Amino acid sequence: MAMEANQIERLIREGIPDARVTIEDLRGDGDHYAAHVVSAAFKGKNRVQQHQMVYKALQGKMGNELHALALQTSVPEGV
Repeated sequence: MAMEANQIERLIREGIPDARVTIEDLRGDGDHYAAHVVSAAFKGKNRVQQHQMVYKALQGKMGNELHALALQTSVPEGV
């Protein structure tokens, strides 16, 4: 079962409250997404740790309801 982009965004925002999230459905199939997540919570963390935070926010849906997610994370400028 595919996930809606707004559901992915909601889960990430619930897990990382200050996150700015941009979701793009790459194929229009509700199964392959790209996400850009910007959060001050990522400061001081390496890329792997940042991605782990996002996967944790997705509550185990990655690999199940959410088949593929091209993930880009960053810290807001000036933080």
